[in-house]
Amino acid sequence: SSTYFFSFQLQRREFFLCFSVVNVTPNTTPKTKMSNGYKALQPTTDDLQKLVVATTHLGAKNCNHQMSKYIYSRRRDGVNVINVAKTWEKILFAARIIAAVPDSKDVCAISNRNFGQRAVLKFANHCETSALAGRYTPGTFTNQIQKAFQEPRLLVVTDPYEDHQPIREASYVNIPTIALCNTDSPIRYVDVVIPCNNKSAHSIGLIWWMLAREVLRLKGKLVRTEQWDIMPDLYFYRAPEEIEKNELAMLEAENEQTTEDFEAWEQGEEGEAEAEGDAGEWGEGDGDF
Repeated sequence: SSTYFFSFQLQRREFFLCFSVVNVTPNTTPKTKMSNGYKALQPTTDDLQKLVVATTHLGAKNCNHQMSKYIYSRRRDGVNVINVAKTWEKILFAARIIAAVPDSKDVCAISNRNFGQRAVLKFANHCETSALAGRYTPGTFTNQIQKAFQEPRLLVVTDPYEDHQPIREASYVNIPTIALCNTDSPIRYVDVVIPCNNKSAHSIGLIWWMLAREVLRLKGKLVRTEQWDIMPDLYFYRAPEEIEKNELAMLEAENEQTTEDFEAWEQGEEGEAEAEGDAGEWGEGDGDF
């Protein structure tokens, strides 16, 4: 037993000697920063200002555990603040996916909420995709008998909570899905998440506008150095009452303009009649001489 103990001590001593002989030098090479991508793909100051003004970064008070990686911080009132940098990255990623589809009509933009219906239709018009605005008919992607049956290759959804039916049907037929998700949105069956505030009309319209602009840029129809002549206001939701008020205001302005033109015309006619009367009197006086 003493022999085994002595050999064990020798092996232990040799191990520590070998460990002490090894020269462990720290890595003194300077650390290189990772690339942040191309400069052309970086958001401009104007883009960031638009995102902040449209309250795209303000999420809900509740938070889904799968959306926690997109949250930057939490305010004192309990509102979660979304990381705008990740929102921009996801917009670029989603635009690359949409632009990669060979036929634009195979991309289907869906919005059941009123806040996103106008934006969806404008997006489909500018990017030449298909759109489903309003109530979604169950079985559109799965029931081949009905007339409204479609077989899109990509789905873009405004709200996973409101548009749960098309998302579920898309999962049945293996259609990839892109969705605008808030901090409390369920992201089951969603492949690409665009973290943003999907409860605000301005935020929804701005995200769809940026997505359409980036798709057009990737397809070569729009130059990055030039401003897009389409304003984000065109994608914003407009209430019917507001539209009626604007139409009534335009009609009143037209009526006022017509009244002013008519009064000016009447005054011109009266002036011409007086001038003709004066000319007649001077003519009569000339005949007397």
